[in-house]
Amino acid sequence: MTKIAIILGSTRPGRNGEAVAKWVQGIAARRSDAEFELVDLADFPLPHFDEPGSPAMGVYSNDHTKAWSAKIAEFDGYVFVTPEYNHSTSGVLKNALDYLYTEWNNKAAAFVSYGGVGGARAVEHLRLVASELQLATVRGQVAISLATEFENYSVFKPSDYLLPQVDTMLDQVVAWSKALEPLRATDDQDQAAA
Repeated sequence: MTKIAIILGSTRPGRNGEAVAKWVQGIAARRSDAEFELVDLADFPLPHFDEPGSPAMGVYSNDHTKAWSAKIAEFDGYVFVTPEYNHSTSGVLKNALDYLYTEWNNKAAAFVSYGGVGGARAVEHLRLVASELQLATVRGQVAISLATEFENYSVFKPSDYLLPQVDTMLDQVVAWSKALEPLRATDDQDQAAA
């Protein structure tokens, strides 16, 4: 069964992302084409990147990196739930992405963002980072406005018009995750032979 992680990309106290990620998870749980798991970066406290070697080598010395690597390697695709901070994503999400390399390769990625302009600029930056990590990003995304979907900018009250966007995004990330499976199998064979 295809496994998709819904990665909660904020660890800020009082974060809006937790409600958004759980909302996406609730919608995804109704599907039978993949398994979905919420992965909260707060459960993986990664300091600023502190490995002596490049993530591309896949050799880790720190227990926190090994735990993060093992968790991310479990999945075939990802839905990143990101805030927009200063026209970009959160530092904690960028750091978590930078910790690994091969674990992300040849997998699919989708985005759910929230912010003043729906978090669109955060996703623009994440698409560039994902490309370098050999993550295939899908077109469908969900951009959530703080002004219209959050009461007093803090209580998430999503409108029904967002539901088809979530369904389309999930359809695409599941389909692409499955389509990339042969590439991941080739990578596994190459690593076993090395």
